[in-house]
This record gives sequence, structure tokens and C-alpha cells, in this order.
Amino acid sequence: MTDSQVTHHTRRLFEGTVGVFLSEALLLPTGLVLAAFLTRRLGTDGYGLYVLSVTLVLWIELSVSSIFSRPTIKFLGETDDWRPIATTVVRLYLLVSCAAVLLVWLSAAPVARLLDEPRLAPLLRLLALDIPLYGLAQVHRDVLVGIGRFNRRALVSAGRWVSRLLLVVLFVQLGLSVSGALLGTIGASLVSLIIARLYVRPSLFGGSSFAARRLWGYAAPLFLSALAMQLLIKIDLWALKALGGTAGDAGVYGAAQNLSLVLYIFALSFTPLLLSNLSHAVGSGDVDGARKLSRNAMRLVTLFLPLAALTAGAAPEIVVLIYGRAFLPAAPVLFTLIFGAVAAVMVYVSAAILIAAGRPGWVLAVTWSLPLLAIGGHLVLIPRLGLVGAAVVTTAVATLGALGAVVAVYCAWRIAPPVATVARGILICVPAYGLAAWWSTSGPLLLVKLPVVIAVVGAAFALLGEFSRSEMASAGSLLLRRPLSGEELREA
Repeated sequence: MTDSQVTHHTRRLFEGTVGVFLSEALLLPTGLVLAAFLTRRLGTDGYGLYVLSVTLVLWIELSVSSIFSRPTIKFLGETDDWRPIATTVVRLYLLVSCAAVLLVWLSAAPVARLLDEPRLAPLLRLLALDIPLYGLAQVHRDVLVGIGRFNRRALVSAGRWVSRLLLVVLFVQLGLSVSGALLGTIGASLVSLIIARLYVRPSLFGGSSFAARRLWGYAAPLFLSALAMQLLIKIDLWALKALGGTAGDAGVYGAAQNLSLVLYIFALSFTPLLLSNLSHAVGSGDVDGARKLSRNAMRLVTLFLPLAALTAGAAPEIVVLIYGRAFLPAAPVLFTLIFGAVAAVMVYVSAAILIAAGRPGWVLAVTWSLPLLAIGGHLVLIPRLGLVGAAVVTTAVATLGALGAVVAVYCAWRIAPPVATVARGILICVPAYGLAAWWSTSGPLLLVKLPVVIAVVGAAFALLGEFSRSEMASAGSLLLRRPLSGEELREA
């Protein structure tokens, strides 16, 4: 792969990531509007039942999708005929999803008794119907990513979040209360499935020449590694509550977690597309090109460090603007967690590289111990430092995971984030944090301050020589929505 081809693939990856990220980011505004609507219509009691139902079933859905999603994208990226693979994965998703539905139906009553909430059982059984629909929609999203149709993948997610808002509001307004909200969620999965099948139509029940056992060699370690990362990200809140934290403490900590969610949405948007591009390159025999693209991806994560620093500097203002002054104690938590989020993104990116390199077991080797380390750290620091202690542990363990992941990538492909980029990123962190902390704003003026500081960070990187002429030209063409000229491609 020539340098110009790398530039082309990097640009294609960036454009696809922007589209998928923006579509997934619709979760934030639609979710806020939906929460405001449901809390007023259902009251605290009804909204609590809704949240409990969705949280439990969504955890099952994410667990099921984590079994097959990344292996599917890898195998699709390495072949020209996606249909046999997609058919096999559809059949496996249906099998596992139906088993999950049965599990929810059988465990609904015991779970309701455990939580001392008998009204929860029928709601769980109703929402269990969403599991196979969500799973089938996820298969189609993975297929679209695997075959490189990133923009269509973005449309499927956008349709899901917008239809969820509209359907939930409609059914609740019709008087169906909590059940209506859950029916709206189920309907959104159906809408996203219908949209996806407009673009790809793998056979739902037909046979396939692709053997399912080929998936399991990747599925098992990747499922366990995904579970480990989910535990690392969530266990701090559970540990805080279990070790004596109040409901108010949990609310403050959860607010800070939600503000770091943007980076996780980026990771979930970027890494499947990265894996697809890398798998295409490896499948065509261009391992050198895959290495170059991987190095650029790791470099991109490094560029997030000053953005995390400016978020830390503006943390009090961000918290007050979004949540109000009552949540100001979330500011020091956000100050710490935002750097942990950058580290977690590096873990996800490195995992995609290792999967493309055919090292799924190495992903598990890097991540399996992280939740265990976090538990030990929480037991020590939460009783002493409270909320900040929980955030320090999460960030420290995520950083260890990122370092381990970078070492694993280097051992596999002899690549690492550029030392010069790391040095520039750390250097720019200091003025980025200082400017964000010194420039005091309030209310909507923060929406002016943050873009200005981000522009200063970008200018600092450019002045320090981080970006080549071809990268500057490519960025300009993206902003102007024009193709690169022949001369610019030759310079790339």
C-alpha cells in the first residue's frame, strides 16, 4: 500500500467514523428528551421500573452481541463473498437470542422477588421480545461495517434512536404507561432491522458454506475480553455503592460517568470500522498497509490527550451547565475519569489491531485481569477517598490496560504510537488545561469557550509540526467536501 493509498484509506475511515459517531451520538439528545418526558409522565416509580427493565435486558443484548460482532467484521473484511458468513452469523444470533429470551422468561419472577418488585416480572418478559430483534439488527449493522458500507450503517443507527424517541412518546401518550415505553423500545429495534434489510439481506434461515466453528476461535476470547472491559467501566459505580456510598453519591458519580460517555461512543463508532479496514488489507495480503493504518489509529488516540486536559480544566463549568450546581461534586470525578476514557479508547483500538493481526487470545490476555485489579483498588481507595478514589482506580487500571495493549500491538506488528506525537500531546496538555481553567465562563458561553480552546489545541499541534502537508490538505478537503487533487495525492 502506497502512502497515497494509506491517506485514502485513512480519510475513508475518518469519514465513516464521523458518520457512525454522529448517528450513535443521537443517543445523547434523544435520550435526554426521552428521560425528561418519561420522568414526568411515569413518575419516579414508573420510571424506576422502566430503567430496571431496560438495564437488565440491555446488558443481555450487549453480552450476546459481543460474542459475534468483532469476529463477524474480521471474517467479512477478509472475503469478497459476505453472504455465507452473514447467513451463519444470523443463524447463531437467532439461536443464542432465543435461548436468552427463554432465560429471561424463566428468571423474570426470581429477579423480581430478589429486587422486591413483583411488577417487574411481566415487564421483563415483555422486553425480552426485543432480544432477537436487537440481535438481528446488530448482525446487519456488522455486515454493513464488514463490507465497508459505513454511511448506511450510520443511517441504521440514526433510524433506531429517532424511532425510539417517537415510538416511546406515542405509546406512552396512548396510555400504555411503562409497557408502552418498552413497546417503543421493541419497535425501534424492528425499525432499525427493516432499514438495515433495505441495504443487505442475508438469508435468515437458509444454509451456509461457512462453518460456525471458525467463529468460535475468535468469539470466546473476545467475548470474555469485552465482558472484562464492561466490568472495568461499570464496577466503580457498583463498588462505590457497595462500600457505603449513598444514593446521592451514586447519582453524582453517574453524572460524571455520563459526561465521559462521548469518548466511549467514539470508540464504539471507530473501532469496528478500523477492524473492517484492517481486515480488508490483511485479507488482500497488504499487511504493511494495515500496519501503517494501525499506527495512524493509535496516533489519533494520542491526540485526544490535550482534549481530555481541556475537559478537566473546564469540568466545573461543564457539570454546572448540564446538571446544575447541585452536581458540582462531580467535577473532580470528571477531571479524573476523562483521562481513563482516553486510555480505554486505546485499549479498544489496540484490540481491533490485534484481532486483525490474528491474535484474539492476546486481547483477552491484556484485559482479563483489569476488573480484578479494579476491585482490589476500590476496596483500598473508596473508603479513604470516596468518589475521587473510585475514579482514580478506574483511570489507573485503564491506563495499565492501555500500556499492556500497546506492548501487545508492538509485539504483534512492531508498531506503536509515534514518540513525537506522544511528546507533543503531553506538552500541549499543560496549556490546554491552564487555558480552560483560567478562562472562566458561565452558562451558554461555555459553548463558545470549548471550540475556541479546541482550535488553540489544533493550532498548537500544527505549529509543532504534528501534521504533514498531505494531512492538512486532506483535512481541508473534508471540511470543503471536495476530493484531493492529483498533486495532493502525490504529496501524500
